[in-house]
Amino acid sequence: MMRQYELVERVRKYNPNVDEDLLNRAYVYAMKAHGQQTRASGDPYFSHPLEVAAILTDLKLDDATIVAAVLHDTIEDTETTREEIDRLFGEQIGRLVDGLTKIEKLDLVSKQARQGENFRKLLLAVAEDVRVLLVKLADRLHNMRTLHFVPQEKRARISQETLDIYAPLAGRIGMQRLREELEGLAFRHLMPEAHQTIEQRLHELRTKNGRIIKKIEDELKREFSDRGIEAAVTGRQKTAYSVWRKMERKSISFEQLSDIFGFRIIVGTVEDCYRALGVVHAKWPNVPGRFKDYISTPKQNDYRSIHTTVIGPGHQRVELQIRTAEMHEIARFGIAAHALYKDATGDEGREELAKESRAFRWLQETLDLLAHGDSPEEFLEHTRLELFQDQVFCFTPKGGLIALPRGATPIDFAYAVHTKLGDSAVGAKINGRVAPVLSQLQNGDEVEIIRAEGHVPPAAWEAAVATGKARAAIRRATREAVRQQYAGLGRQIVERAFERAGRAYSDDRLKGALTRLARPSIDDVLAAVGRGEIYSGDVVKAVYPDFTEERKTAQAPMAPGEPGWFGVKANANVVFKAPGAAGDGDPGAIPIRGLRGDAPVRFAPEGGAVPGDRIVGIFTPGEGITIYPIQSPSLTAFDDQPERWLDVRWDIDPEKPALFPARIVVTAINEPGTLGALATLIGEARANIDNIRFKAQSPDFREMTFDLEVADLKHLTDVVAKLRASALVSKVERVIG
Repeated sequence: MMRQYELVERVRKYNPNVDEDLLNRAYVYAMKAHGQQTRASGDPYFSHPLEVAAILTDLKLDDATIVAAVLHDTIEDTETTREEIDRLFGEQIGRLVDGLTKIEKLDLVSKQARQGENFRKLLLAVAEDVRVLLVKLADRLHNMRTLHFVPQEKRARISQETLDIYAPLAGRIGMQRLREELEGLAFRHLMPEAHQTIEQRLHELRTKNGRIIKKIEDELKREFSDRGIEAAVTGRQKTAYSVWRKMERKSISFEQLSDIFGFRIIVGTVEDCYRALGVVHAKWPNVPGRFKDYISTPKQNDYRSIHTTVIGPGHQRVELQIRTAEMHEIARFGIAAHALYKDATGDEGREELAKESRAFRWLQETLDLLAHGDSPEEFLEHTRLELFQDQVFCFTPKGGLIALPRGATPIDFAYAVHTKLGDSAVGAKINGRVAPVLSQLQNGDEVEIIRAEGHVPPAAWEAAVATGKARAAIRRATREAVRQQYAGLGRQIVERAFERAGRAYSDDRLKGALTRLARPSIDDVLAAVGRGEIYSGDVVKAVYPDFTEERKTAQAPMAPGEPGWFGVKANANVVFKAPGAAGDGDPGAIPIRGLRGDAPVRFAPEGGAVPGDRIVGIFTPGEGITIYPIQSPSLTAFDDQPERWLDVRWDIDPEKPALFPARIVVTAINEPGTLGALATLIGEARANIDNIRFKAQSPDFREMTFDLEVADLKHLTDVVAKLRASALVSKVERVIG
């Protein structure tokens, strides 16, 4: 815990005229007021206000703000009153502490906050003095640094509130460094696995690219030095949260990010900024569309800098930020960078700061709205829409507010209101006019969703929406629609199977056999039959245990000249029958075992089929029959030729095991030993490797296509599961030709 003299010395470093007596009195008073109170960590409670004060000394704030930080919890958590603070430390400090107490009582993530009232109170608390907001942000930062000591449920609520309110507010007043730390801590607690994964990948990149970064730094310094420009050049890396947010916003993978590393160039004057820009663009080609001049046109939070991206050494994309030292201080500390030189109390002080700071001017304009707004909703419309520049806020026809990420569509809006509304959305009206459902929404838009009961969202919407909730709901709806299609196909197959068996079918009879089929519902059984996971004859046996299916015996090969079906021979494993032909024997599907020998029957050339797949045969005169899985995209070429389709089923003889072709594509880490490790896993799963092809995907990953031989679908699934469990493997997919 920071000692009394240490607090004074921290302030004295940037303010030689520190009021040492004031700081000492505040230290002693707060320590006595908090007494034996402890935090969730077990530390004395008094350590918290001291750490908040320490954060503010790093921002070089004035004595009154530091004292307010030391006292900020006394009214809220002890017997201290506002009158006592005024009497002992003056009205100015009393107002600061009282403003912080009002903020502490707000629930900024409640339903009321979403309607604007509590957020209105938050800004009213800083109406008289912006330093209230600075202390509150420092208070939140220290609470986030020690959040691991509080229960998980409370941790999640505080982290979400930090991401929704405090981090964007810090960014809006220009305190970028504080915003990044708040976002990073909240991200770590809300999504620990994603945070850990991205941090690990960033560490690997730092290790791998350390020499390249140093080379670019040295080359930039040399170029500036040769032209007489004094510049400090430092490499930097995106934060884990900014990487995750970009991946989510653009629906891209980590490997597709091109601007994880960048370089900051600090020069002496504004003129040097543009001279440095000229040097960079003369040396390396710039990337079109990636140049922004925030010096001539500053951001609303006072941020000033030149941004450009060039193709640097080794054809690497290099992102550069060029600014002066003063601009850099404002970029890091925002409004707080002005507080050392201007006392923002009183009308005159606030007017001076408003002239210097666009961010402070925005706060003043926002507070003026409080006096003229008719309702919290109107206030919210004019303020919160401006506060969160990376979000859009839209309204329902009844005036409800929906917050969405920038780039969101009416489909995102519909799912944000309710999942059923999103599933049934077929159109939208934006501000009263019919608009495409994939239009990008703007702040303040009123959105009305046009519905159609029974509608299924197209799978293509998943790639076009901006929110994770919408993507997940679309995937779920698409899977359910496909399941229903398989269930419909399965019902037809099962009913035909019962008809061939001469047994009566009903859903009630099938319901009684669910336990024997190990499926929870009738739809699950029918969908499994439609997908080929359950053989229809097994369903008949489950309903009628006394039923025995007579298997078609193999026919002997035909003698030369004997009529076959279109001249196609039979073999020991396959029986051919013309569609709809009458005659003795089973009129149903053709039984099929292995496809070895001279019979003109083969599997699809790309991927093949394995027992467990539902299969069909396609007859080609003069060539024979090609067996395809029912889900093969190649079958669409035969949609208009129904006479070539054959109903085919598996007829595996367990005493004569056979292997069948399957193809998988594995994306794995590109490092020595990976192929050997994958081949070992496949061998341990008792599958044969028939062929391997390679495709370089990126420096870090390689795509490998394996042609395998497996016994059946379960065997193939086991192989895929074993590969997916490997730390070397990023993705495994089966290829169906």
